[in-house]
Amino acid sequence: MTSLELTIERIVPQGLGIGFADGLTIFVPLAAAGDRLRVELTQRKKKIAFGRIVEVLEPSPDRQTPPCRYFGECGGCDFQQMNYPAQLAAKSLIIGDALRRLGKIDLSAVEVVASPNPLGYRGRARWQVRGSLVGYFRRESHDVIDIENCPILAPKLNEALSVVRERAEHGSLRIHEVEAAADGEKFVLSTANDDDEFLQCDVLGAKYKFRSTSFFQANSLLIEQLVSFATGGFSGSKALDLYCGVGLFTLPLARNFDTVVGVEGSDVSIELARANAAANGVENAEFVQSTVKAFVGSRSARDADLILLDPPRSGTEKGTIERIIELRPKAISYVSCDPSMLARDLHLLLDAGYVIDDLKAFDLFPQSHHVETVAKLRLN
Repeated sequence: MTSLELTIERIVPQGLGIGFADGLTIFVPLAAAGDRLRVELTQRKKKIAFGRIVEVLEPSPDRQTPPCRYFGECGGCDFQQMNYPAQLAAKSLIIGDALRRLGKIDLSAVEVVASPNPLGYRGRARWQVRGSLVGYFRRESHDVIDIENCPILAPKLNEALSVVRERAEHGSLRIHEVEAAADGEKFVLSTANDDDEFLQCDVLGAKYKFRSTSFFQANSLLIEQLVSFATGGFSGSKALDLYCGVGLFTLPLARNFDTVVGVEGSDVSIELARANAAANGVENAEFVQSTVKAFVGSRSARDADLILLDPPRSGTEKGTIERIIELRPKAISYVSCDPSMLARDLHLLLDAGYVIDDLKAFDLFPQSHHVETVAKLRLN
């Protein structure tokens, strides 16, 4: 394969470093802005190429020794080669790049709120089990890399990993994947014996119960700031919380709206949302099990002052944003874990007469290129 020398100019969406050599635009994973590298091209199409690092000729000032011994082999983290301030700066650039290219939106530098701890923060994990091997997929592979300890996991989850490894070594696990979640007190595994147990998280005075298999934000250290920003400053008669999960945003919204309707496709999550509302004495929230696209096309979605949506990484279903635009809510709060999907949808909303009042990002996923962004819009 062809080998080239180049300098990484910046970090772009998907966490790749971008550099230029021999008339090619080359994307390189696991790089840091300012690195001088020797790379081997792994893929080329016309003037675009992808490469892997063969040698770091001159390290960037941002480059550090990764805190995890599995980094580079494990397919999980892809930012551990950068110090934490550089990670935050890269995420700000990634969001700005996506907004400009896909949304035609040119904002000043996007603020990224730092995680209080860039390690030991993660409260959820999914491990692959192959015989006595327990870990994550190897980078760019479906092979499993055996992991004894993961530095981004909360301490209770590393305890859980040890338990799963012990069960696998004794042959008592007959499954190929284990989901795990933890709060400050305990961990729960998605095994037949443990899945009926609940975990709990306190957010802005509300107590939420969830399971290891139900969606809940993985970084509890930033949840309160995220929820406060996404729901703050809104009030009125009716709000919709789309992709509501277990009611994380629904319950705070209920304090400032006469009625809040949470919409969620998962039957497990919707039952937990109802239970969480009842346990917290929230009587003005109702929950509908439905696809979001179907609900926003129904009469029940009409006359909302605010629509808050928090879609999965794959984004909203095709046609959903167009239906939200037809509803003409006074305000929209869009929570997104994919800047490209957010930019795509913001472009539609701005063309329909909405303006961005505020936009802020939250680093829920340190050591990876992923980032949570919240855009708050109003109808102009």
